[in-house]
Amino acid sequence: MTLGKRALILIFPVVLAGYLLAAFSVHVAQSRSIRALEHAKLSQRLEHAAAVFQNEVRRSKSFLNALLNSNALRQFVSETDRTYRANALGVRLQESVKSLSDDPMGFVSLVILTSKLEPEYYFENSWDPFAEVDQAQVELARQLVKGSKLTDWTYLHDVGGRPRIVYSQFIDPITLGRPLPSNKANALLMQVAVQPDRFLEMQTRLKKEYESDIVLQPWPLAVTDDLSASTPLGPALYATLTISDAHFDSQMMRQKTLLALGAVAMSLFSIWLIVFLIRRFITGPIATLDANVMAVMVGARDEIVDRDEAGEIGRLTQNIRELHRQSVHALELVQRSSWTDTLTGISNRAHFNTLAAGVVQDAISSGEKCSLLFIDIDNFKFVNDKHGHEVGDELLKTLAARLADHVDAITRRRGQKPAIFARLSGDEFAVLVRSIPGDGTVREIAAAILALFEDGFEVSGKRFPVTASIGAAICPDDASNVAELISNADAAMYQAKSAGKNRSSRFSRALHDRRTRLRQIQEELRSLDPDEQFRLVYMPIVDTKGRVTGCEALLRWHSPILGNVTPDEFVPIAESSGLFSKIDWWVINKAMSDCAQLKALFGPDTVLAINISSAELHSRSISDYFSDCVERHGLQPQSIDIELTETFAVKVSDQLRRNIEELRQKGFRLSIDDFGAGYTSVQQIIDYAADTIKLDRALVSNLTASQSLPVLKAVVALCHAKDMAVVGEGVDTPEKLAMLTAAGCDRFQGYLISKPLSLDDLGIWALTRTARATAEAVEGNAEEWRTAARSTPVSI
Repeated sequence: MTLGKRALILIFPVVLAGYLLAAFSVHVAQSRSIRALEHAKLSQRLEHAAAVFQNEVRRSKSFLNALLNSNALRQFVSETDRTYRANALGVRLQESVKSLSDDPMGFVSLVILTSKLEPEYYFENSWDPFAEVDQAQVELARQLVKGSKLTDWTYLHDVGGRPRIVYSQFIDPITLGRPLPSNKANALLMQVAVQPDRFLEMQTRLKKEYESDIVLQPWPLAVTDDLSASTPLGPALYATLTISDAHFDSQMMRQKTLLALGAVAMSLFSIWLIVFLIRRFITGPIATLDANVMAVMVGARDEIVDRDEAGEIGRLTQNIRELHRQSVHALELVQRSSWTDTLTGISNRAHFNTLAAGVVQDAISSGEKCSLLFIDIDNFKFVNDKHGHEVGDELLKTLAARLADHVDAITRRRGQKPAIFARLSGDEFAVLVRSIPGDGTVREIAAAILALFEDGFEVSGKRFPVTASIGAAICPDDASNVAELISNADAAMYQAKSAGKNRSSRFSRALHDRRTRLRQIQEELRSLDPDEQFRLVYMPIVDTKGRVTGCEALLRWHSPILGNVTPDEFVPIAESSGLFSKIDWWVINKAMSDCAQLKALFGPDTVLAINISSAELHSRSISDYFSDCVERHGLQPQSIDIELTETFAVKVSDQLRRNIEELRQKGFRLSIDDFGAGYTSVQQIIDYAADTIKLDRALVSNLTASQSLPVLKAVVALCHAKDMAVVGEGVDTPEKLAMLTAAGCDRFQGYLISKPLSLDDLGIWALTRTARATAEAVEGNAEEWRTAARSTPVSI
């Protein structure tokens, strides 16, 4: 633990406790003042709401007075023709109402009632064209007719869904003035209703802020201990708001929180100041000494800087300098041993990662770039195995020396910083060049390296058939750290190797997209539902007479995200990530469920070939699953031919032998698929007790193209010697079919016979094939009849 951390641990609790105690004292002293301030604030907010409410009352009164002074109302009341009044004058009165409203969207209504509460006119500014005066307002009018008041205003707040202020006034229909009390029975009652939107908004805000609604009641608030306030809105109408203790406590909790945060902030500032002073005068010199020692340890500096410090720190510096002088030789030996490749004498992977991390970090922080060349020696294993490890070691040492000379010469000539050169492992080397991409340095270095292998690589006067594949990646364009940079350069190297070796390749977006697609395929395989995205197609297998003896089930995948994904893409990924069981078991069950239809098309002896991963046979449960499926779908084991894919490298283990033997004892057939390609070898014919060998399409194409009929016959004869039937794959031309037939193949499949078809399309193909065979037979019989007829003498 550093001295700064020790000081922080000692100081922080003391300072923090002091500030928290001060904050608590302030909170206790100020809580009563805060309560009084909150009460004053509440009264002020409520009085403001009352003022807004009174303004709304005055607005309704002025609204009615303006209508009483308008010609539209006067003409409407004095008109005796009810139809004309309702149509023409009513529209004018409606326009007058709208023109007096400040807010075109605000609610306002006008109702004219007789003393018998018969509506003469009603209009409200709303979206409802058929609106009528509601019962609450009619009941208010009834009370006014029975009473003695000629004018009145009322707040209807607890009826319907629209609170409103209703201003009512009786008018003489002739003078449009106030009628005499004795003439009230002949007067008209006009009511203007407005919705106090601002008051309602303030009421909503207060409710949200204080979590308590305004209570409207005909008497003021009684004296209580609660935090509350009351203000008059009008005669016999008071607005009261009471805040619960829980709300006030929450307000106080916020104040407590702010005080606590303030205390913490002040504590942090005080601690920072104290730590700054301690670091400046105490730990700073010690940290500087520690940095000097560390710089010497990592090789960035040769000597510890002598600082003119007095006291203990100065003496400590001198002692460490003397200790360094005594141990520098041993330290150099340790560094040389731990960071140097023992065979070639250049940097090893650990040293390269350390140095490269610093270069990459500097390049990213300064906005510059650097390039990594990943070099792999092609065919080195061949040289190592054939000529011995001593020759291989000498080749690597010579190669490392020549690579270092060429790289150093190029960087020196171009006036650049020395490149970092290291042996990563085995026959893999790396060169990190600190140059600007596009200036030709990387291209020149790659060309110089490849030139060393133009006619093989010479070691001690002898040339060896090795070449180099180089992958290049640029930081930060292709990667932002050493591990990712090496990975991308390695991917580019494999691209160069697959393109023909002894060449260089730059990491590209295509490589990134391919790796991204492989990762997406793996993620989709983990989460997909096979019944939704997988489907099976079937490829017929025929014998030498053209009869369909079986069908091979082939898997197709259409992903809604990735589109069509070929088996060549997803099968290797599934096998390498352990997802093959999920696919194989779905294929087994689905194919067996279709087997009955295949037998209906081609006969009861039709064999269904199902591809599974060879790795699946290492599972003890595979035999039981096959047995459960054939029993579930009512099949015989002899109808199922298990084809082992060879995309997964398999060694014949004891468990594998037991599983194969158990499947064969249960009656299942066994085939080796894609013989002659990849991992399949003649040894597997000996190790596997298979029923069928399927010649790979690439092998068939190569042998038929080179007219190697004797070789093909020998392969077929070898299989027949092991009592294995031979199926030729990839039969897409009559020439291949003829050559495979001549070689003795038993069965054939390929696009010349049929491409893979869905179950429905396979039925159509079978019917078409049967019809064609029938037509050819009929034509042959007719030709024989015509020949016999010509040879028979005719009697006259």
